[in-house]
Amino acid sequence: MKLNYRLILIGFSILNLLQNNAYTQGKTKPDDNRFTKVVLAQKLEEPMQFQIMNDGKVLYAERKGKLKLYDPATNKMTIIADLFVSREYVSKTGDRSEGEDGLQGVILDPDYNKTHWIYIYYSPKNESVNRLSRFTWTGGKLNMTTEKKIIDVEVQREECCHVGGGMLFDKDKNLLLSTGDNTFSRSSDGFTPIDERPGESPKDAQKSSGNTNDLRGKILRIHPEPDGTYTIPDGNLFPKGTPKTRPEIYTMGNRNPWRLTIDSKTNWLYWGEVGPDGSNSSESRGPRSYDEFNIAKKAGNYGWPYFIGNNQAYRYYNFATKQSGALYDAMNPVNSSPNNTGLNRLTPAVASMIWYPYAASEEFPEMGSGGRSAVGGPIFHKSDFKQTAKVFPHYFEGKWLITDWVRGWLLLVTLDDNGNFKSMERFLPNLTLRGPIDIKFGPDGSLYVLEYGNGYFKDNPEAELIKIEYNGGNRKPVVQVSTTVSAGLIPLKIKLSSSGTADADGDSLKYEWKITKGGILKQSSKLPDPEITLTASGVYKATLTVTDNQGAKNSKSVDIAAGNAIPIVRLNFTKGNSSFYFPGTSIKYAVNVTDKEDGSLTNKRISPAQVSVSINYLTEGYDMTVIAQRQNNFDVTAQFSTAKAMIKKSDCNACHAVDTKSLGPSFKQVALKYKGNKTAEGTLVKKVINGGAGVWGDAMMPAHSTMPVTEVSSIVKYILSLSEKAPVNRNLPVNGTYTTNVKPGQTNKGSFIFRAAYKDRGTKLAPAQFAEHVVVLKDPYVLVSQLDGFNEVDFNKNKTAVISKVSGASILMKNVDLTDLKKMEFITDGKGIDGDVEVHIDSVDGRLIGKASASNSVVALVPITGKHSLWFVFLEKGTKLSAIKMNIY
Repeated sequence: MKLNYRLILIGFSILNLLQNNAYTQGKTKPDDNRFTKVVLAQKLEEPMQFQIMNDGKVLYAERKGKLKLYDPATNKMTIIADLFVSREYVSKTGDRSEGEDGLQGVILDPDYNKTHWIYIYYSPKNESVNRLSRFTWTGGKLNMTTEKKIIDVEVQREECCHVGGGMLFDKDKNLLLSTGDNTFSRSSDGFTPIDERPGESPKDAQKSSGNTNDLRGKILRIHPEPDGTYTIPDGNLFPKGTPKTRPEIYTMGNRNPWRLTIDSKTNWLYWGEVGPDGSNSSESRGPRSYDEFNIAKKAGNYGWPYFIGNNQAYRYYNFATKQSGALYDAMNPVNSSPNNTGLNRLTPAVASMIWYPYAASEEFPEMGSGGRSAVGGPIFHKSDFKQTAKVFPHYFEGKWLITDWVRGWLLLVTLDDNGNFKSMERFLPNLTLRGPIDIKFGPDGSLYVLEYGNGYFKDNPEAELIKIEYNGGNRKPVVQVSTTVSAGLIPLKIKLSSSGTADADGDSLKYEWKITKGGILKQSSKLPDPEITLTASGVYKATLTVTDNQGAKNSKSVDIAAGNAIPIVRLNFTKGNSSFYFPGTSIKYAVNVTDKEDGSLTNKRISPAQVSVSINYLTEGYDMTVIAQRQNNFDVTAQFSTAKAMIKKSDCNACHAVDTKSLGPSFKQVALKYKGNKTAEGTLVKKVINGGAGVWGDAMMPAHSTMPVTEVSSIVKYILSLSEKAPVNRNLPVNGTYTTNVKPGQTNKGSFIFRAAYKDRGTKLAPAQFAEHVVVLKDPYVLVSQLDGFNEVDFNKNKTAVISKVSGASILMKNVDLTDLKKMEFITDGKGIDGDVEVHIDSVDGRLIGKASASNSVVALVPITGKHSLWFVFLEKGTKLSAIKMNIY
């Protein structure tokens, strides 16, 4: 009996030890190498929002209109629908620009396995609404005739932007939908867009976010009913029947609420909020800009366009007289805009939980600095998932995972029991996401992330669907792949690289490369870094699979285009400085384009009309949306110029004209006949190559069997484009002079963006290649906080100045064009510098080209041309510096 008692005691001790170890492990932050990034799908086309099904398939929406399904069992992507969506804005003057509209989101019904309903939020073509519709989907192609229109959000399509589009269901099966303020904000100098002038309502967010009778700039909360209608759940901001209000509103005062999440324990709502683009505060206008992360425990008004961040108030501003008024009152906000159709007196504003500017945040330093675009994320509760090995450990319990589309970090936010902010920390600091646009946990407990990529309104090659798996046991290898070149003429010699591939457990690894074309294996290698030669044109996929000695494996791929070289585009300044602009001065530029197949501008085989050249001024340095919007039009112009040149060389003009019927129909007639026909391009390409008759009468169209498919495709795309109003051709010459004039009264610092781009013609077997060269001319007033390196200096409290800690401390500005620069002025708090500072080039002890002092803060520079790194060396401890002003006079 004593032996049995001893065995029982030993058993209890072991069990207690195991429980204590499990508890300790759960409370301890797991090692980063316990998490593995797994790439599921690559080269997505503007992905927006996704849903993970119970069987692991991923349904996701692409902005251009496609709804796709990823199947992990086959690793295949299927298009299940292609919606005809609106994606552009047309101003009063007829200018066209790409917008954020399109297919914004998709979500499964909570009872999808029974109902087979999915909900889609999109911008229907030729209607000024963003629409939430329900469809019945049984797993194959989506039957568009099953659409039931649930709710329309009326919008203006004169000026971009802000659409929202996040959707989720709460535990009561209420559907929540985020909508943007549908307001052109860039005309407000980075402050609040409240332009009340007649005809300027697209620039007034009081018509939408601040309007209790408008669905824009809100988070809506409705309960979908089986017949396709909806009811209003209790607890929304305005009871049904309240005059001048919409009962669907749960939160108002939103600018662009992004990804929503519901805490499964509390039913509280969390989201990211994308803010405006102002870097600096103004006594006459209001605070600098912030992005936000918010919580709603109940319905409320979140302040925009009157407040931002922690209820920092803007001033009323009259855009007609340029006069400022009083600060808005967060406890008693009033909307007196002529564009307001709702209540004048609004509910008190709710402050943000987290808010952060372009600069480093004093309150939340973990968020870093630079461009910003807040994206929400999920709140983790382990009980929401099946107990599998991949479920994140207890350390994450109750924490909110958030990300930022620009900065690409993942942050863990710890909250107290009342939902108040406690702390934040970086999660996987060595992982930088590229345009994370949606993020959520899957049924398997892994964290899934949809990455849009790093450019606006284009198909980014780095756009991916990934998941981050937790592994408490043997860890998968982390795989990295790269190539020496991504495209080129055949024979194309390439070195494939596995550099960066690693295994956290230190296991021995086996490498296997497979190079496929059209899914057919062409080459393979078991070397980590093999050299291959591609001798046939086409698009290849090089996939590296790495396996450890316990059988855990991971893969990653890279695409290679053989048979067509990448063009070389260079935009050179022949007169003027290429780092800074000086208002009123002229710059001469010259663009050079060379392509191995197409020729060059110099030999005139490439015409200037085929090259996209643009110059834009941005009042803020981070809003690259403007460039993408405007320059997308320029690219289209260049593409169509190529098609027109092809038509001139062919016999098309013998039978067709653009506007009038000849022997055959006009190109516009063809375009109108096939408008909205998604198969038209393929049909017409075949008809041009093979010939045909009977559609437009008895006239016979001869075959063009010798024309490359790529050329015919370009011509057909141009013809079909004629059903739409042609974009305004603002393409600039390839050689020219430009004067950097800033608009009178412009207060914000900005940049001039010079850009040249060329897309080649491709070949029959190899896709077209694109190249561009962008030169950014910055404001000559440079804040030290924007410099590139700091050695032995401290920042002051608000990060606006540096102070040398020792003699010999230095700060660095990289890659500066010194051409024509004659002087530098050193500034501290609006005055001169209070100590000696030397200016060296190329290294901290390189050539001395100037020296500032307390008695002479304006430095005459030694004349130098070309680009150099500038080192500013402090000769005394305690010297303070906040800005450097460059000058050519």
